[in-house]
Amino acid sequence: MAEISAKLVKELREKTGAGMMDCKKALAENDGDMSKAVEWLRQKGITSAEKKAGRTTAEGMIGQYIHTGSRIGVLVEVNCETDFVARRDEFKDLVGNIAMQIAACPNVEYIKVADIPETIIQKEKDIEMGRDDLGNKPENIREKIVQGRIDKRLKELSLLDQPYIRDQNITVEELIKQTIATIGENIQVRRFVRFVLGEGIEKQEVNFADEVAAQMGQKVEEKPAETPSPDVKEEKKEAKSSKKKK
Repeated sequence: MAEISAKLVKELREKTGAGMMDCKKALAENDGDMSKAVEWLRQKGITSAEKKAGRTTAEGMIGQYIHTGSRIGVLVEVNCETDFVARRDEFKDLVGNIAMQIAACPNVEYIKVADIPETIIQKEKDIEMGRDDLGNKPENIREKIVQGRIDKRLKELSLLDQPYIRDQNITVEELIKQTIATIGENIQVRRFVRFVLGEGIEKQEVNFADEVAAQMGQKVEEKPAETPSPDVKEEKKEAKSSKKKK
């Protein structure tokens, strides 16, 4: 594989308007061939997506996905530029697929890495810096290892960085860019919420044997054995006495 220089990446970015990482990936996929890299970006819809990224998205729709068994549910708001596009099947399909993606990714908490608070990033760094396997590493090596682990962890929290569940060769971000290229409008995931049945409720742990015993005891208390009253006992005695006399 050809070495991809920063100068080559910058040149492709200026030519296409695509992001730095997309340009680097395009060049890597095409052995540094500039013209093929441009075609690759166009096929992925990335060049047109980058140009539309700054446009205002005030329309769109709120999509939902309820997983089989009704134990997991997702609501997601996805925005586009016009109401006309919001009614298109391509846009509706995208929203539905994003909702399904969120349901399938329990670790996802943010839309993109840039949304993750600095406090969370610092907490992750503290955890990684304290791991035993880094104890004997030189400081500069430790920093690189930790940064690599943090980058990986942050991507696990980011929706746009997830491999698309229906095509593991692309990310959710690339899926959105492909749809942008198809419909010709900017698309942004604005917010989402994921519901898990019973989440946050403290469940009481009960031993099955104890529970059965408790239920049996309750039944005994509910239905005590009937004790004949004194009058009933007396009537029975008189009845027996009269039978003997006869």
